Amino acid sequence: MLYTKTMQQTSIQIAHQARMQSIEKIAAKLGIAEQHVERYGKFKAKIDMSVMDHVQDVPTGKLVLVSAMTPTPAGEGKTTTTIGLGDALNRVGKKTTICLREPSMGPCFGLKGGATGGGRSQVVPMEDINLHFNGDMHAIGVAHNLLAAMIDNHIHQGNQLGIDPRRVSWQRVVDMSDRALRKVVTGLGGIGNSVPRESSFDITVASEVMAIFCLIECLAELPERLGRIIVAQTSDRQPVTAAQLKAHGAMTALLRDAIKPNLVQTLENNPAIIHGGPFANIAHGCNSVIATKLAMRLSEYTVTEAGFGADLGAEKFIHIKCRRAGIMPHAVVLVTTVRALKIHGAVSPEDLDKPNVGAVEMGLANLEKHIENLHHFHLPVVVAVNQFATDTDDELRAILDCDYLGVQIIKCDHWARGGAGACELAEAVVQVAEHHHTNPKFLYEEAMPLWQKVRTIAREIYGADDIEADKRLRNKFHTLQNSGFGHLPVCIAKTQYSLSTDPGLKGRPRNFNVPLRDVKVCAGAGFVLVLTGDVLTMPGLPPIPSAEAIGVDEDGKIVGLF
Repeated sequence: MLYTKTMQQTSIQIAHQARMQSIEKIAAKLGIAEQHVERYGKFKAKIDMSVMDHVQDVPTGKLVLVSAMTPTPAGEGKTTTTIGLGDALNRVGKKTTICLREPSMGPCFGLKGGATGGGRSQVVPMEDINLHFNGDMHAIGVAHNLLAAMIDNHIHQGNQLGIDPRRVSWQRVVDMSDRALRKVVTGLGGIGNSVPRESSFDITVASEVMAIFCLIECLAELPERLGRIIVAQTSDRQPVTAAQLKAHGAMTALLRDAIKPNLVQTLENNPAIIHGGPFANIAHGCNSVIATKLAMRLSEYTVTEAGFGADLGAEKFIHIKCRRAGIMPHAVVLVTTVRALKIHGAVSPEDLDKPNVGAVEMGLANLEKHIENLHHFHLPVVVAVNQFATDTDDELRAILDCDYLGVQIIKCDHWARGGAGACELAEAVVQVAEHHHTNPKFLYEEAMPLWQKVRTIAREIYGADDIEADKRLRNKFHTLQNSGFGHLPVCIAKTQYSLSTDPGLKGRPRNFNVPLRDVKVCAGAGFVLVLTGDVLTMPGLPPIPSAEAIGVDEDGKIVGLF
């Protein structure tokens, strides 16, 4: 479809007006020499991994995690806040780098839209970042599907490993929301087309390859971790790995360039590293360890985000990423909005623009629970109120006057003003990060049994009474525990729209259990994945997908993306 200039959207208009600096200038701000910059056009680049060798002895800077209350369809602006805060920290004199996840095209064309911020707090070039970027998502998908192809080929070519076709657990992936691919049958059409079997597709960001990609620290780790992936079982229930299929070497070759972090810039020409992109509702929701550690070596402050609310992204950031990487945030920014609080105070989306102080006050219970969750880890919290034009003074006052657990609550308007609209937030974050001394802790130790780890998260983070599972699933937990996987952290797949597993339960639900549906070990990534409720690893498109509004105008510019 060809669009006219009159159909552009505000955020993309702003992005098109950006005065970007050459990527070499952005790299120079981090002290990265030109020979370590691999250009992908004028304004994008990959950073050569050799840079890490040059900064190994450099002290690490402060790490700031941006999380949020339980998300709503109104959008809370967590990524926008991450970018605005990064720009603001640079404005107040702190050399700061932003670390973000790479967007998946599933939500870009679905309901959520792009993942590059909005208004005056964006990373650019936003169209390139949201669509294809530097090819990382494609490389991860191809590496994953190569392994799937080699499994089917092995079975077709004589099956020396004795793989039971009914027990192949490695599915295929595609970077798109497509519910029609949730259940498929492969190998139809006769003996020349492999062995027929039931299978399915996941979205690429749910792939264990993506999880491994985001948790390694160097290329040398990659083949060993890929080789650990358990892809199937034999007829006598023995595990079959990618290494046994001799697929891990070729998979590593496909990912060789992808593991190099991607460098872009904000609208205010500050550096942003965007690398890796697992979802937090079905995976661990954090950008790569490589990117985060590099930024911490190159900057005084690194601002990163974890997907969805603190019950999902922040919990996994700490228990999976931080435990693996040996890092901890020095401060956490918890994003809230008047609109989100209203929804958690029982206001319908169509009534959000109507003033309702009572609903805001009711919704504060959800925000308070997320503050409690972060305090479980002994982490200092600053609340950022991301301001919308429809917010009233009385509604904002209901939040700002809330004295809960001693946290600072700061009003921000970085969407409209960029870094200038988040300077007060930046100063509060600096004060906390540099003067608030605590001893962060994990909620569970590695030695705790898997079942108890899940129960601990359900009770302490979600606020549940208990977890529940049938005998078959309890036996799977028991088998994993006895097979040597009990020391691993757990990654719980759960709806992002509620603290419970029921997306319709808003606010702070009480008196509920968490139903567990399945459990599997991700041996390469180094965690145990637990599926709850009705959460799906392949999303579907909404009734009116965002793709309907996206196109190209007569000048060749992409419009309607965000």
